Amino acid sequence: MSSGRSAELSEELVVRLVDAFYCRVRVDAVLGPIFERRLEGRWDQHLATMTDFWSSVALTSGRYNGKPHVAHQLLGVTPEHFERWLRLFEATVVDLCEGPAAALFIDRAHRIADSLQIGLNIGPKALRLPPRATVAQSAA
Repeated sequence: MSSGRSAELSEELVVRLVDAFYCRVRVDAVLGPIFERRLEGRWDQHLATMTDFWSSVALTSGRYNGKPHVAHQLLGVTPEHFERWLRLFEATVVDLCEGPAAALFIDRAHRIADSLQIGLNIGPKALRLPPRATVAQSAA
């Protein structure tokens, strides 16, 4: 393909996508400082972990065995951060992929963002459960 965009899912595409995306994140005025604080001196390790993560998501390689909800708990992220993350990710996908590969990455990114927001209890899809005492009282 002369455009440099790929419609085929591959390990090479995952590596290119992760590297290109995090280059954008690092220079982003909002997300960059959050990632830099958390990953200072550990960027290579993070990129390897994210490559394993996206390889597991897109190629079902099973290489990732982390806990993304735990990793995001203390970051103080908001739904706006997730929206910005999604915009950067989608732009990266559009630049590198097309067809089914692009659709898969974008779909999974939205599902992951939704899941993380639910797990962090933030955003429009967060579970708004009543306090435990209220649940216990209503069951009595």
